[in-house]
Amino acid sequence: MTKTNSPVSVAALYRFVELSDYADLKMPLLEQMQQRGIFGTLLLAREGLNGTVAGMPGKVAELIAWLQTADLWQGRLAGLDVKLAQAESMPFARCKVKLKKEIVTMGVADIDPNKSVGTYVKPQDWNELISDPDVLTIDTRNDYEVKIGTFSGAINPHTSTFREFPDYAQREIDPQKHKKIAMFCTGGIRCEKSTAYMKSLGFNEVYHLQGGILKYLEEVPSENSLWQGECFVFDDRVAVDHNLEAGSYSQCHACRMPLNADEMQHQDYVPGESCPHCCEKTTPEQRKRFRERQKQIDLARERGEKHIGHNIDTIREERQAQKIAVKDKQRGSH
Repeated sequence: MTKTNSPVSVAALYRFVELSDYADLKMPLLEQMQQRGIFGTLLLAREGLNGTVAGMPGKVAELIAWLQTADLWQGRLAGLDVKLAQAESMPFARCKVKLKKEIVTMGVADIDPNKSVGTYVKPQDWNELISDPDVLTIDTRNDYEVKIGTFSGAINPHTSTFREFPDYAQREIDPQKHKKIAMFCTGGIRCEKSTAYMKSLGFNEVYHLQGGILKYLEEVPSENSLWQGECFVFDDRVAVDHNLEAGSYSQCHACRMPLNADEMQHQDYVPGESCPHCCEKTTPEQRKRFRERQKQIDLARERGEKHIGHNIDTIREERQAQKIAVKDKQRGSH
């Protein structure tokens, strides 16, 4: 993770579109990212493209333009969904393009958002929709994401992965009882599939937040917001606040759960090794491995070097220490 003289542009992007040649697109895409000094991960599958990247603002803009206009893509990404934010430092350690079976894994065959999907609701209209008492609002994200922030009145399915959502929907949502359903996720991509799935189950009035939580935070003023807490993101920022700036959470290096300052002061929190969420779940062998990894990170720091693959972990530790210090100062002022 590297400090820069100007803010880093972070782009979350996706597009559901038939890419039968997706395997052939991997290397050209990777080369375009590398040429522009862009880091992050993009997923390619037959059903489209998904991921988050970061770099200098102009270079990220160039990559987005290339995706939308280059002959290689044949105009298939012209409708690319892009959410932009800024970070003070590079939030990714590597530049990767991966080939996948799905760009967001639900594990249900024949769900195609290009054929059937819920009704898009613009961020400006979202408050009115979810304030309707006849509307069932569902957070389609995982439990660890929901715990640090969600919309007022939204239901938490308590899923640990998106693969669990279909079972939850069949078990807990009744098309005879729940006539209107509003769904949301971080950037909109999980809702594309979840609303398509709900339509396949026979639900007719299914709505989803266009652009996801990130677009809502970007376009809806905080004084008018129904969002509560912070929004988990899958990079070194861990979470963002309503201004799309890095929030107050850090992350356990062992289980990747988001941690607040209080949790980092818990007796079960050992930097790089465990936290209150995973302390009793990991094996002695795992803890030994985590401990050795942390030792290598610490040694690299002492030598003034970056530990390959874990430079983000190092920065996280520094941020954790800073956040705990701020929390202690706040407590002392009361």
